[in-house]
Amino acid sequence: MAGITNAEFAMKLIPYGFDTVTIGGYNTDNESIEACEKIIARGRKEFNYPKEEIYEVIENEVNTIKDNFDVTVSANLRGTTPDPLIEISKIKNLDIIEINCHCRQEELVAVGCGQSMLLRPDLEDYIKEVVKKSESKVSMKMRANVEGVDNLEIAKLAEDCGVDYLHIDAMKKGVRDADFDLIRQISENTNIFIIGNNSINSIAQAEKMLNAGANGISIARAAISGKLNFDLNEIKI
Repeated sequence: MAGITNAEFAMKLIPYGFDTVTIGGYNTDNESIEACEKIIARGRKEFNYPKEEIYEVIENEVNTIKDNFDVTVSANLRGTTPDPLIEISKIKNLDIIEINCHCRQEELVAVGCGQSMLLRPDLEDYIKEVVKKSESKVSMKMRANVEGVDNLEIAKLAEDCGVDYLHIDAMKKGVRDADFDLIRQISENTNIFIIGNNSINSIAQAEKMLNAGANGISIARAAISGKLNFDLNEIKI
């Protein structure tokens, strides 16, 4: 959750059973930074820092978490080109960089970031470049059911490019629940590690996502207050 999930926020949630936390999303180049300035101007909360400061900002956030908890740390990154993501992957204690193919804010979509990445003709080259040169593991967060996008085709592309984790926001327009059928379809047709996201607000929903074929789950809005009303250690599958 941009503008919310920093080190301070993540450390409030770790005791509820999280073994991995994702900070960000962070803007890494001039295009994404300028787009985010427009988003902030209309009142949306975001993380946005000068390009020359972003490496140090993320490094400090990562080290703050690592100094207090033994967890895996991922940074969700927006960028029109692979280079700044690759540079951020060099942060010593950062375990995962996550390619943001997820955000749907119009300003980011207009510059080729967020969910519009899924429609870019150079997406394969972009992912391959990040995977090849990254000094950390690579995740890709995708928004499901974007108009004009073949979800399974994208999942297979991510797998073929060597992505370590496919983080799927399994939203479906008009449905007030996660698209568990999509998670099942991708699980049955790929071998990629799937992190299932969307509508996980209870142990039952977490188990439903895992039973649909996800290898792990992520929680966002149910944790927006900085706490959960359930303990992830109670999950049974």
